[in-house]
Amino acid sequence: MKNILTKIFSSKSNLNFKEKSFLEITKTTKISELFRVISNYNELSEIRYVGGCVRKILNNEKFDDIDLATNLKPNEVKESLTRNNINFFETGIEHGTITAHIDKKNFEITSLRKDISTDGRHAVVEFTKEWTEDALRRDFTINSIYADKEGNLFDPNDGVKDLENGKIEFIGDPEKRITEDYLRILRYVRFFLNYSRQEHKLNVKKIIKQNISGIAKLSKERLIDELKKLVVSDGFINICDDEFCKDIILLIFPQLKNINIFKKIKKNYKIEILKKDFIFILSLMIIDETDNSEFFLYKFNMSNEAKLRINFLKEIYNQSNDKHFFSKKNLQKIFYYHGKNYLLDVLDFQLFRSNQRNNKLIELKKYFENLEKPKFPIKAKIIMEKYNLQEGKELGQKLKSLENLWVENNFNISEKEVENTFLN
Repeated sequence: MKNILTKIFSSKSNLNFKEKSFLEITKTTKISELFRVISNYNELSEIRYVGGCVRKILNNEKFDDIDLATNLKPNEVKESLTRNNINFFETGIEHGTITAHIDKKNFEITSLRKDISTDGRHAVVEFTKEWTEDALRRDFTINSIYADKEGNLFDPNDGVKDLENGKIEFIGDPEKRITEDYLRILRYVRFFLNYSRQEHKLNVKKIIKQNISGIAKLSKERLIDELKKLVVSDGFINICDDEFCKDIILLIFPQLKNINIFKKIKKNYKIEILKKDFIFILSLMIIDETDNSEFFLYKFNMSNEAKLRINFLKEIYNQSNDKHFFSKKNLQKIFYYHGKNYLLDVLDFQLFRSNQRNNKLIELKKYFENLEKPKFPIKAKIIMEKYNLQEGKELGQKLKSLENLWVENNFNISEKEVENTFLN
C-alpha cells in the first residue's frame, strides 16, 4: 500500500549508484532507527529522504545534511521519538520540523504540509497526509524528489528527468512560486549555476526582474544564509559566465564589487578556490580601497569571526603595495602573532587577486603550511631566578621586547641578547 505511488528510477547505472549511496547512509549513521520508529507508529506512517540529499545523490555529489519527510504530524513525530528514547529538539515546529539527535548527528524531520497563505517571506501551513500536496508546494522540480530507505523514488514532478537534462523548472507558475517566498530568486541562481545545461527562459528572467524588489522583505539572516550556500557551491566559480545570474546577485548584494575577480580565478586557481570557505571568498568580493567591506559587515550584522578575518584582510590590502610586505621575514611575524590560518588567508588573498600565478607566493604558502608555530623559549620563572628579578610590569615589558627580537631573528635568540635585555 505504501509504495503504490513510488516511481522507481530504472536507469541501471544510476540505480546501482543510488542504492550504494543510500546504503552508505544506513551504514554510517543511525538513520535506520528513525525509519523504524516512524514506520512502526501506525499502519500508514511513512518516512522518506527528501530535498538536497536526494538531489545530490542522484547527481553524484557529496552531501552533509540529511532531510526527511513524514506523513505524521509534528506531535506524532515527537510521541514516536519519545517512546523510543530518541532525543530531539523543536527547530521549527510551527512549520512542522523536528530535529532528531542520534549518535552526535542531527536529522531534520518535517511533516508533510501545504501552504494556506504566504506573504513573500513567511508561510502559514497546514499539515497533510498527501505526499503529492507536499511536493506541489516546493520550489523546483529537482527539490521535490523523495526516496525510501532503499533509494526507491517518489517523483511526482519529474524532477529526476529535469536533473538529468539540466533543467531548472519551477513547480507550477514561476511568479506564484517567487511571490510566495522571494528567497527563491536567489535559490534559482544557485541551482541554475550548479545544474543547468539550458538557457534561461525569457519569461522566468522577466518575472525575476519584475519581483526583485521583494527581496527587501527578507531578513538579513536568510539572505546571508542563502548567499553562503551559493558562494561555497561548485557552480559559483562560473558566475561571470552568466550575465543574468551575475546581474541578479549584484542587484541583491551591490557590495560584491569585485565579483569579476572570478574570471581570473577560474583561469589560474579554480581547484584552490573551491577549497576556501565562505568568509574568505566573501572578502575577495567586498574588500577594496573604500569602506565597502565595513558597510557590508555592518549591514548584514556578520559574526565576530567574519568581522575579525575580513577586517584583518582589509588591513593587509592597505599594506600590500609595500614591496617588502611579502618577504619571508614579515610573513613570519603574521604567522607567529596571528596564526597559520590568518597567514594562509593573506597569501591566498594575494594569489587570487593577482593576474597570474606567483611562484614565489606559492612556495611561501607551502613553507608555512608545513610549519608549526614555534614556542617562545624564554620562561619568566627562569629569568626571574637567574637575574634575581621580581614579577611585575617591567619584567613583562622586557619579556615582550625579547620575544619581538626573537621573532625578528627568525625565531632565534642568543644568550648575549638575553643578557643585554635584562642587565641593561
